Amino acid sequence: MYKYKHSTFPLETEDNYILSPKGFGATAINFRRNRYSQTLTNDGSSDTSSSVKETKMIRIIKIGINILVAMSIVFVAQLAVSKKFEHLKQARETASPITAQMRQAQLDCLARNIYHEAGSEPFEGKVAVAQVTINRAESSQFPGDICKVVYQKNIVYEKVFCQFSWYCENPGASLKPMNGPVYTESMEVAKKVLLEGFRLPDLKNALYFHGDYVQPGWNKKPVAKIGHHIFYN
Repeated sequence: MYKYKHSTFPLETEDNYILSPKGFGATAINFRRNRYSQTLTNDGSSDTSSSVKETKMIRIIKIGINILVAMSIVFVAQLAVSKKFEHLKQARETASPITAQMRQAQLDCLARNIYHEAGSEPFEGKVAVAQVTINRAESSQFPGDICKVVYQKNIVYEKVFCQFSWYCENPGASLKPMNGPVYTESMEVAKKVLLEGFRLPDLKNALYFHGDYVQPGWNKKPVAKIGHHIFYN
């Protein structure tokens, strides 16, 4: 504190104002503080503006990265779906479609074979003959079609052998209309085996059979005997 004649007033500081000793009121003369405050305001405004720009730039970069990631995910998903559809298309093109007419022809051939080979056999005996016929069509050792399997012939030393003896013994039987309860049952068995997939577990791989009244001399081990037929893999 300094004294001027009979008056006392404070010295200029950063937190106080210098008042006129002659009572000019509350006039502030603190130039130093004003200058310091102005410097803080200018620097502070500049720093804040720069910080806002950096924050906006970071947000823009993050948004851009998120967009790129989302686009990449969508692209990969579309590519996977496209490949899946292409695979299904190729599988559909390479697969051999079975029409209703072809399926009916297969049923007719299978039912005739059941009728002639196992017409007098019990239900399981009819199923067994049908199963062997289908097993042959699915094996690489025989034609890949049921009708071709049923009517297959082999020539050995100029002698004709049929895979199923009834076709060689009575070739015209394949052209005759079939009717009666025995054929009806044979057709029902054909549908159950071919369309519904009914199978006898013991004959899963069976490809051959013969009547129990003959001795073919096959060097094979029997896998089952059903009715009057003996079956082999």
